[in-house]
Amino acid sequence: MNTEHTDHKVAVVTGAGSGIGRAVALALAGAGWSLALAGRRAEPLARTAAAAGAPEALCVTTDVTDEQEVTALFAAVRERFGRLDLLFNNAGTFGSGGPLEDLAAEDWRAVVDVNLTGAFLCAQAAYRLMKEQEPQGGRIINNGSISAHAPRPHSVAYTATKHAVTGLTKSLSLDGRPYRIASGQIDIGNAATEMTERMRTGTLQANGELAVEPVMAAADVARTVLHMAELPLEANVPFVTVMATNMPYVGRG
Repeated sequence: MNTEHTDHKVAVVTGAGSGIGRAVALALAGAGWSLALAGRRAEPLARTAAAAGAPEALCVTTDVTDEQEVTALFAAVRERFGRLDLLFNNAGTFGSGGPLEDLAAEDWRAVVDVNLTGAFLCAQAAYRLMKEQEPQGGRIINNGSISAHAPRPHSVAYTATKHAVTGLTKSLSLDGRPYRIASGQIDIGNAATEMTERMRTGTLQANGELAVEPVMAAADVARTVLHMAELPLEANVPFVTVMATNMPYVGRG
């Protein structure tokens, strides 16, 4: 195994080409972490590496729904760095949305494949590497959502998968105990990314109205992930919610 010797901790960030993934990659790089960036397209990953000031970052084009590609990603991490300290399981999709009765089965499966199966495949591969490496252990942080607690209208596939991610997080946390693998989840509400652009112009509310919602900077999410990541493995944040302060989540709107 030809590994690059580094004193830095090593992180894999999925969905690293934009949004929350890019913000977290920047925060980790700023704190001295070595990065493996995964996403479906090479160009956005290269832009993230450049923005992070990390030209040496390992960029691996990866479809998280493809088991072979996920296996190849973590094999590349092992080959380059020799170990893994953090997986930020961030890749996700909202899907097509729309009324429940109009949701096609293939659209449902597409969201489940990315948000749930993809998260499982990456967590499984990270778990295997963390269990086998010396010193043993590491941390997995799953990107949940406010939707893991309460749905938006027309979001059945997204909401169902984010509830399922909570179960995944709990099982990973329990099963990782003997191997010093800590697992946690960050539930994010209205971070300013491409996915939340509609918040600025009006998004459907539970009462049927359209309303503009406040957003927060993605960097505020990244700081929270960094805090979770840099705890010693004897401490863990199992669940944390970070949201735009005045978004209509707590209370009745």
